[in-house]
Amino acid sequence: MEQKPTSPAAEVVAVIDIGANAIRMALAEVFGDGRIEVLERLQRAARLGQDTFRRGRLGGESMRAGLRVLRDFRQVVELYQARRIRAVATSAVREASNADIFLDRIFLSTGFHVEVIDTSEECRLTVSAVRQALGPRLGGDHRRTLIADVGGGSTLLTLLENGEIAASQSLRLGSIRLQEMFSTSEESPRRSADLLRQHISTALDNLQMPVPLAEIETFVAVGGDARFAGRAIGQPAESADLAIIQSADFDGFVDRCERYTPEELSKRHGLPFAETETLNPALLVLQILLHALQADDMLVSQASMRDGLLLELAREVTGQEDEDLLQGIIHSATSIAEKYRVDMNHARNVTEVAIRLFDLLQADHALSKRHRLLLRVAGLLHEVGRYVSNRAHHKHSEYLIGNAEIFGLNRNEINLIAQIARYHRRSIPRAQHPNFTALRREERVVVGKLSALLRVADALIRGHHRRVQEIRLERRGDELLLALPGSNRLLEERALAAKGDLFEEIFGLKIRLEEE
Repeated sequence: MEQKPTSPAAEVVAVIDIGANAIRMALAEVFGDGRIEVLERLQRAARLGQDTFRRGRLGGESMRAGLRVLRDFRQVVELYQARRIRAVATSAVREASNADIFLDRIFLSTGFHVEVIDTSEECRLTVSAVRQALGPRLGGDHRRTLIADVGGGSTLLTLLENGEIAASQSLRLGSIRLQEMFSTSEESPRRSADLLRQHISTALDNLQMPVPLAEIETFVAVGGDARFAGRAIGQPAESADLAIIQSADFDGFVDRCERYTPEELSKRHGLPFAETETLNPALLVLQILLHALQADDMLVSQASMRDGLLLELAREVTGQEDEDLLQGIIHSATSIAEKYRVDMNHARNVTEVAIRLFDLLQADHALSKRHRLLLRVAGLLHEVGRYVSNRAHHKHSEYLIGNAEIFGLNRNEINLIAQIARYHRRSIPRAQHPNFTALRREERVVVGKLSALLRVADALIRGHHRRVQEIRLERRGDELLLALPGSNRLLEERALAAKGDLFEEIFGLKIRLEEE
């Protein structure tokens, strides 16, 4: 392979996706204006999902095959001199009981640090890529859009309303998982398809979305099997990255495909057996969704999770932020707070004061914009535990947040938010608290700083009626001056006396409360 020339003004990045049926890599140049030019896309079969979905662990041969692919990818990365690399693994590794062993072997063999991402992160990355591909189609007359990504281990569904993320769900309807569940070689292809259809229909009958599926205007399918259907029967759309498939045409295509075994499909369409083996399960999921939506057609996007990863790396290179993502995270956190009947006026006021403190004391805590976002989410969610009980509600908040799915945040970030909310009242972090001590040292520092800010903010909003805009915050020497309007400050004084200890310990500043 000859090395392709790259522009000196660009930085080469690489993304790797370790999936259930294949390991894929994309390399691209990122320019200073954020433009991305893909240099190469690679895909190699690795049947990790077969082992995990059948036995719950990765087999020795599957791991060796995966390592061979990744060693080859390492050589390509070095050839292109990629400076930033992000490698992720999804359901096949995520659900394997021996995943840690595989990840350690990958690092020792290739140097790749592989991040096992959860389904909410998969949704986020895919939606980011689809947004880029569809552009204006997500707004205007198309008020509601459902994006379906049928992967090897799961089907990820994301609902957009006016281009904003409204809900996301993961269903255990991945093509490889279904193929392993209904591996009935003695059955005819038609009979196997009937069994799959019944199982998929039952799963979708239990689907919970904020709106009925029939009220969704636009259906977007992503994934390798959808792209194959788009090439076979799709009509050109306004963008080369999109194809339109009419519902009737898709029904006919699925009907033809389900007549044949994977071996026969491989011969007829010139596809590798590894792809045709899971084709029918994926097509059936899309067909049943299409009927449930009562849609006349579906859009097939060429975008994939890897494109979302490339977009994210491009933003790291240029220092840009994804405002749509930030709003999606806040929307998701707000939805969870409303679900648990949080007093949203109090939650938003506490959050605003906490963020003002974060910005005022930036030089003292030296935390990042991402940490600012975690504090905002913790502020919105810190009182969800009252839904369980007012008694020790901070502990209930820790549990509810730690077990929630917040769109756009990974599991480690959600765990940090749970700890920040845990310490918004009562005890400060202590060595005998197992969930806190299980964090890495740098994570414990982050939790301490952010929970200290949240405690002060919560103390200042004790009355629930004070106008946040009237609270004045000022750093003056070794003091944090808090000036409150009005003369009745008894609640705040008592609350600060109980909650200001962590702040003074961490920041070394004395809190002084004054009348405005």
